[in-house]
Amino acid sequence: MLITPLELEREPLEFEVTIDPSTMDYGEGVKQVGPLPASGRADLVPEHRGPREIVNDIRLRASFTGSFEVPCARCVEPVIHPIAAEFDLIFRPLGVDGGASEYAITPAETEIGYYQKSGLLLEDVLREQVLLSLPAKTLCQPGCKGLCPRCGENLNENACSCGSAPVDPRWNALSDLGSRLKQTME
Repeated sequence: MLITPLELEREPLEFEVTIDPSTMDYGEGVKQVGPLPASGRADLVPEHRGPREIVNDIRLRASFTGSFEVPCARCVEPVIHPIAAEFDLIFRPLGVDGGASEYAITPAETEIGYYQKSGLLLEDVLREQVLLSLPAKTLCQPGCKGLCPRCGENLNENACSCGSAPVDPRWNALSDLGSRLKQTME
């Protein structure tokens, strides 16, 4: 859904959309499970920068809910994350702030995004907000044992016989590091 400054000049845009799972690509490892309903409002916020210069910012306030599947960080088994979030963002035309090479910005300005002259794609904003809402590291369970580094067996499901394999002799210098660290901590 394209939100343009021209359509917002007349009146704010109220929207309710449902994004189907196959519509958006969230990147490797993130999969939408089920529909993603989103609703909100887009307003045009004229910013007066001088007697004759007006910049048309777009304020987008919305909420969404959905479920997403991401891989466990240790065993790569799929983990479902339900998400419900709200956002209130300001978008400015791309290139309008390009005059000065360096200038100080306020903390509020760190939340400003930019849109192309054609307008702002709601799907792009939703994709970004979904990715920001997902945890940085996902575990299927707190005590996940992960994968065997040698054979790739999921250690949560089966034990492997790699534990009895000979250790690479290059690691011998570090074999008692744990006990030495424990002694220095005491």
